[in-house]
Amino acid sequence: MAAKKTVKIKQIGSPIRRPESQRKILIGLGLNKMHKVVERQDTPEVRGAVAKIPHLAVIVD
Repeated sequence: MAAKKTVKIKQIGSPIRRPESQRKILIGLGLNKMHKVVERQDTPEVRGAVAKIPHLAVIVD
C-alpha cells in the first residue's frame, strides 16, 4: 500500500484583526502561533483552505 502524501504548512501571518472565518481556517489547519509548521495530508480540502488565506499560511517543502 502506498504511503499517503503529506504537505507541510507554515503560518506566516497573525490572525489578529482578521475576520473570524480566516481565524477558523487557521485553527482547522492546526495553526495558532507565528512560524509554526504542521504536516497534513495532501488533499484538495487542505490545499483549498491554504489558498483562502495566502497572507496567513503557505505550503513549504
